[in-house]
Amino acid sequence: MQTTITARHGEIPEDLKGRTEVVLARLAKRAERPTSAHVTFDQARLVASAEIVLNAARNAVFVARAEADDHRTALDRVAAKVQRQLMKREENPARKAARKAAAR
Repeated sequence: MQTTITARHGEIPEDLKGRTEVVLARLAKRAERPTSAHVTFDQARLVASAEIVLNAARNAVFVARAEADDHRTALDRVAAKVQRQLMKREENPARKAARKAAAR
């Protein structure tokens, strides 16, 4: 999976980049054949934000954005949002029926 981490209006420390890689790896396990991920960190006045765009197979795109006092908390919040999107897609009854039909 191709991963891109960018920052607007500031620099990202190496430990946060490492944490981002770990979070993306965890999200990639849930996604169906992930192809790329783009994480953008932004600092606007006193608010830090993070945005994740995760592309997967069959044109599935998962996008989320979160804000917090620091980038690490914003990263955790946005990862939770993407995780919920991935879980919701897995639980979709139409997808379960299609998988059962394909297994036969």
